[in-house]
Amino acid sequence: MELLLGIIVIIVVLSFVRQVNQYERGIVLTMGKFSSVRGPGWTLILPVFQSMQKVDIRIKTVDVPEQEAITKDNIPVNINAVIYYQVSDVQRAILDVENFYYAVSQLAQITMRNLVGTVTLEELLRDRSSISEQIKKIVDLATEPWGIKVGDVDLKDITIPENLKRTIAKVAEAERERKASIIRAEGEVIAAKSIAEAARTMAEVPGALHMRTLQSINDISSDQSNTTIWMVPLEALRAVEAVGNFLGPKGK
Repeated sequence: MELLLGIIVIIVVLSFVRQVNQYERGIVLTMGKFSSVRGPGWTLILPVFQSMQKVDIRIKTVDVPEQEAITKDNIPVNINAVIYYQVSDVQRAILDVENFYYAVSQLAQITMRNLVGTVTLEELLRDRSSISEQIKKIVDLATEPWGIKVGDVDLKDITIPENLKRTIAKVAEAERERKASIIRAEGEVIAAKSIAEAARTMAEVPGALHMRTLQSINDISSDQSNTTIWMVPLEALRAVEAVGNFLGPKGK
């Protein structure tokens, strides 16, 4: 009889015991009112009078569902993100918000859509890390009263409709061609200036044109496969003809 009584007492006592793991904290309500936060280990809870809800304080990951948003330049995009957060105050996380996991997810969706509407598509694609940081700050500020600390936000995928992808690709190609044309034009301007400067130098410096001619002849003659055609000035031919006429009668 005593053994049976002892077993019953042990069972009753064990029914009062709750285990809180190292990564958890327990919120204890006594007769419906908050009474304490229990740390890791075994703790006693009086049935009927008390209840305990465990809260995981490890870093959690929320995969924000894909959201459709309109950028500042009226381009529709689908975007999703991942939020990393941690419960910093278990009392507020349980008592001040009904379901903090769902609340954080909904707040992140709204913030993401609103922020995408303030930037152009180019800014969204170029400054993804900066926009992620802005989302983090907004969500972290809003969830602070809930006892939630947002650690990081990462934009995962930004999806653009196929027809817009083709249009953007054409615009990018046109922009590259425009830049290439500008570079070619600038190169031609520089080359023209160099040629004009060289022409002025050869016109002003005595013998410069002859030196350039000799250099050109040297460059051409270095390759035996080249055929050189000499262009003799008309004045030189007339001078030779005059000399021939002068010597002609004497020769006879």
